[in-house]
Amino acid sequence: MSDLVEETTTASSGRSTALAAARLAIALAAAALAFAIAQQPAQAAGKILRVGYQKYGTFLLLKARGSLEKNLQPLGFSVEWTEFPGGPQLLEALNVGALDFGITGESPPIFAQAAGAPLVYVANEPEAPSSEAILVPRDSPIRGVAELKGKKVALNKGSNVHYLLVKALEKAGLAYSDITPVFLKPSDARAAFEHGDVDAWAIWDPFQASAEIAIKARTLVNGEGLVANRQFYLGERKFVEANPAVIEALLASMKEVDAWASRNIDAAAAELSPEVGLPPPILRLALAREAWDVRPIRPDVIVDQQKIADTFLTLGLIPRPIKVQDALLKGGG
Repeated sequence: MSDLVEETTTASSGRSTALAAARLAIALAAAALAFAIAQQPAQAAGKILRVGYQKYGTFLLLKARGSLEKNLQPLGFSVEWTEFPGGPQLLEALNVGALDFGITGESPPIFAQAAGAPLVYVANEPEAPSSEAILVPRDSPIRGVAELKGKKVALNKGSNVHYLLVKALEKAGLAYSDITPVFLKPSDARAAFEHGDVDAWAIWDPFQASAEIAIKARTLVNGEGLVANRQFYLGERKFVEANPAVIEALLASMKEVDAWASRNIDAAAAELSPEVGLPPPILRLALAREAWDVRPIRPDVIVDQQKIADTFLTLGLIPRPIKVQDALLKGGG
């Protein structure tokens, strides 16, 4: 009998233990589910605006000041900043889905649209033709653009200066095929320029101002009378269409920074200096050539962009014809 009692007691104890374990498992699962549900609103609110910038300009001031983060906080967005050496590289990141928004010169969106990038023009800055130029070494015998025939010219392929080079050659009576383009990003182009590996360098500020001051590079021609040289605010189409309040906050933040910088060139140069790694006098020269404002895309701007696209198609620089109008938001332009 004692064996039977012991066996019954043991079985009962085992069932109790199993029941307790099951209850504990259910309780833990319920707690985990409750935690996951509680976390969902926080995760949904933790959205990210991925912004591409280059190592200069008002976007860099915006990043340094943190005002965009502050303005986006009520919308539940944070900001992820990524630096690029030029506009073409920035828009390639947008094309592959690694970026939501950025700013470039006038040529990169032409190349990007021709490559099928899902970009849209959101706004632009005014013309700043003197903020890009074709430079030659100070002791170069070259005195005019016509003398570039048969010479090597360094530039960042697909950047704003690509169109400047085409128009400068055209005005001088040369074809694009009359020169040898050497495609290099700005840092590599500067080295090639200093070492005499190229005869000229098509470049924009602040690299332009740095070369002018630091190594006394001579301006062969700048964009005045040749190109508009606008900066464009560009976004990934689906993101822009889905987040109009975010875009509005971003443009408002840019307007604030532009308004301050346009009235405080010296202070802006000093603030940018540690971020860019260039002395304030160089940045002061570059900023003095900037155009300040954030403007909606007007029809005449699209006309100018279409001229660039048509020129690049004629030269075989883009693989297919494009309509710049297609890269506007519905109702834009």
